[in-house]
Amino acid sequence: MTTTAPLPLPDAAPDTAVAPPPPPAARGWAARVVRGRPEDPSWVRPALAALLACTAVAYLWGLDRSGWANSFYSAAVQAGTTSWKAMFFGSFDAANLITVDKPPASLWVMEAFARVFGLSSWSVLVPQALEGVATVAVLYATVRRWTTAGTGLLAGAALATTPVAALMFRFNNPDALLVLLLVAASWATTVAVQRASWRLLALAGALVGLGFITKMGQALLVVPALALVYLVAAPTTLGARVRHLLGAGAALGVAGGWWVAVVQLWPASSRPYIGGSQDNSVLGLILGYNGIGRLTGNETGSVTGGTGGGSPWGPTGWYRLLTSSFGGQIAWLLPAALVATLALLVARRGTPRTDPVRAFALLWGGSLVVTALVISYSAGIIHPYYTVALAPSIAALSAAGAVYGWVRRDQWPWRAGLAATLLATTALAWVLLDRSPTWLPGLRVAVVVAGVAAAAGLLVAHALTRRLAVLLATVSVAAALAAPTAYAVQTVVTPHSGSLPSAGPTVAGGFGPGGRGGRPGGAGAPTGLGAPPAGPAGAAGGPGGGLGAPGAAGAPVGATGGTTGPGGAAGTAGRGGGPGGGAGGLLSASSPPAALVAALDANASHYTWVAAAVGSQTAAGLQLASGHSVMALGGFNGSDPYPSLSAFEALVASGKVHYFVGGSGPGASNGGSSDSSAIATWVASHFRATTIGGTTVYDLSQPATAA
Repeated sequence: MTTTAPLPLPDAAPDTAVAPPPPPAARGWAARVVRGRPEDPSWVRPALAALLACTAVAYLWGLDRSGWANSFYSAAVQAGTTSWKAMFFGSFDAANLITVDKPPASLWVMEAFARVFGLSSWSVLVPQALEGVATVAVLYATVRRWTTAGTGLLAGAALATTPVAALMFRFNNPDALLVLLLVAASWATTVAVQRASWRLLALAGALVGLGFITKMGQALLVVPALALVYLVAAPTTLGARVRHLLGAGAALGVAGGWWVAVVQLWPASSRPYIGGSQDNSVLGLILGYNGIGRLTGNETGSVTGGTGGGSPWGPTGWYRLLTSSFGGQIAWLLPAALVATLALLVARRGTPRTDPVRAFALLWGGSLVVTALVISYSAGIIHPYYTVALAPSIAALSAAGAVYGWVRRDQWPWRAGLAATLLATTALAWVLLDRSPTWLPGLRVAVVVAGVAAAAGLLVAHALTRRLAVLLATVSVAAALAAPTAYAVQTVVTPHSGSLPSAGPTVAGGFGPGGRGGRPGGAGAPTGLGAPPAGPAGAAGGPGGGLGAPGAAGAPVGATGGTTGPGGAAGTAGRGGGPGGGAGGLLSASSPPAALVAALDANASHYTWVAAAVGSQTAAGLQLASGHSVMALGGFNGSDPYPSLSAFEALVASGKVHYFVGGSGPGASNGGSSDSSAIATWVASHFRATTIGGTTVYDLSQPATAA
C-alpha cells in the first residue's frame, strides 16, 4: 500500500516529511480516538476536546430563544412525527397535501429526534448544533491527515467562528446537514487519495449523494474538486483511477437517486404534490426551481427580489461575496484562503504527481472556487446564508497557508507573503466592521492595530526567539479571527427566525439582527431589507382587503404594504393576493392569537385540514400553534398550481376544510400559478368574513352565502 506524507510539522525543516500514521491493525480505533497519534504532542488531544466542547456550548447555548426558527421546516417536522408517509416525502402537513420545496433528508434527522424526545424547538434545533460540532471534528480530522494537528485545530477554530456557520448550525434549514455531509465526503476522498482506495472513494460519492437528497444541486458543486484530486494524486495507475471514479459516480447516483426514483415512480394520485414544482414532478423541481433556474433566474413560480444590479436578487459578479449582504457572513478570511491556494500550488510546482500539498490545495481550493463562482454569478434565488458551504474550504486553506508559510519564515518571500496577507485580512475586517459603525466601534481599531503590529513582526519573524515567535503567532491569529469571532458571538446571542436569517449585527445596506422576512432588493435598495421595486400603491381589495403601500425602498416584505383582497390589484410592495387579516407573511410566520387557535382546535377531528391559507409560512404558524394539519395553498410562494380551484371547491364541499384564514398571499411570482389567488377570490365571494382574535377568517363549514 502506497501512502503520501502530510505537510511538515511547524518546527520541522521546510522539506522534512512526517511519516504516515500506523495502519489500523497497529493500533485500535479506540486508542487512536483517546490518545491520538504517537507523533502528536501531548497537548493535541486536550486542545481538540476543548475546541469541540467550546463549539458545542456556543452552538447549543440559548437555542430556545429562536423558537421554531424557520417555521416552514418546523411544520414539516411536526407533520413527519405523526405520519410516516409525510416523513418519507417531506410533506408540509400530515394530511399530505403538498411537500416542502427541498428533499427531506435534513427533515429526517429532525423528525427522528422529535419522535424520540417529543416535538419542540429543542428537538428541531439541537440536531443542527450537533451537526455543527461534528463538522468541526471532521474538518479537523481531514486537515490533520494532510498536514499537522495544529493546522487541523486552527482550521476547526476558523470554521467554528465563521459567522454564517454559527448561524446555520443553530438554525433548521437543510444547510447544516449539507455541510456536514460534504466535509465528510472530503475526508473520505482524502483517505481514498492516500490509500488509492476505491471503497473510500465510493463512500465519498455516497455522502455527496446524501447531500443531494438534502439540498439537491448545491451538493454537486464539490464533485469537480473531489474527482480532480483523486485523478491527479491517487498513487495508482491512470486506468485504476478512472475506474474508481466511475464507481464513485455510481455510488453517488444510487445514494442520491433512490429517493428521487421512488417519488417519481409513485402514483401522483396517492402522494403529496411536489412543492416548488409547476408540474408535480421531482425531476422538474431538480432541474427547474432548485436547479438550472437558480443559475439563470428562470424559475417559474419563484418570488422575485428587487430590480437591477445584475439580477432580481442583487448584483452578480466576482465581488458579490464582498457586498453588504454577503461580506459579514463569510468574507473575513476569503482573501487569505485564495492566496493560500495560489501560494501552495506555485510552491509545489514540479513536485511528483502524488504530492500531498498540491493535492490539499486542489481539494479545498477547487471546492472553494467552484462554489464561490456559482454563488457569485447565480441570477436566480440566492440567499447569503448559502455561503456556509464555503466555510470549511476557507477555514482549511487559510489555516494551512498560515502554517505552511510560518514554517518557511526564514525565507523572505514567505515572510512578506504572510505579512501582506495579514494586512489584507485586517483591512477587510475594518471595511466589514465599518458597515456597522455603532456596534463595538473600538473593535475595528484594535483589529487593525494588532494586524499592523503583527505584520511588522512577521517581517522579522526569522530573527525572533522561540518565546517571541509564539507570541507573534498568537497575535497574528487573534488579529485574523477577532472580528469574525465577535460577529459569531453576536449571532449566537441573537434569536433568529423566518426564511432569511442573517449573522452578525445590523449592516448598512444588508441584513439586520436575526434576519428578516424580506428578500434582497436591487441596486440602490437596502439589499436584504425586503426593498421592492418602486411602484404604485395597490388598490383596495375585496372583503378584508387592505391598501397596497407604495413600493418604496426599505418597505419590508411581510408588512401590510402590498396586501390586497380579492378583486384588488396588488401593489408592488409586500405580498399580494388573499383576503385581508393577518396571520403571517410570505417569508415569516407569526404566532396566531389564542382565540384563533381555539377556533381551529374546536371539532378538529371532523376535518382533514382545520384551515387553509395562501403560502406555507402563514400556514406553518397556524399548524404549529394548533397541532393540526393546515393546507398551504400554492406551496411556499403561493404560486404552485395546487390545489386547483375546482379541487379546493370539492374538498370544501366534502367537509374536509374548516376555515380559510385571510391576510396571507403569494409574493410577486415569476410566471407561477394564480390558483391560490383564484381560491381566495372564490372564498371571499361565497363565504362571509368574520374576525377571530383580530384575524379575518371564513368558516367554510357554513352554508355558502353571497358576499
